[in-house]
Amino acid sequence: MNEKELLTAALGAAKRAYAPYSHFCVGAALLTKSGAVYTGCNIENASYPATLCAERTAMSAAVAAGERDFEAIAIVGGREEDIAEGRANEECPPCGICRQFMAEFCGPGFKIIIGTPTRFSVKTLSELLPHSFGRDSM
Repeated sequence: MNEKELLTAALGAAKRAYAPYSHFCVGAALLTKSGAVYTGCNIENASYPATLCAERTAMSAAVAAGERDFEAIAIVGGREEDIAEGRANEECPPCGICRQFMAEFCGPGFKIIIGTPTRFSVKTLSELLPHSFGRDSM
């Protein structure tokens, strides 16, 4: 699956976001090394710390299905009305918690694709989280 296809899947996931407070919808599509794709969306909560990000939702679904080897993740986000019409922001990078969550399962070369299906950039996990905390830190 190429970057554009993954971003399109992420945009579809963003349309299912539950964002009654921020009205900012995020979708993620996670590609496993086996070729499977798991999607996730942000799920807000009145108690903001209990909110789930799209990236962690997608990764949790994959882990719950028995997957542990990941190739790339595509992330899109935007205002509720824009996402409903199929438009996303130019970039919606993962938050710090999601970057750390990715580091638990992914190596430094894990690809993070951010943008829209027509305009995007590809970063590695080590570019976005240069000094992660992991097993070797304990």
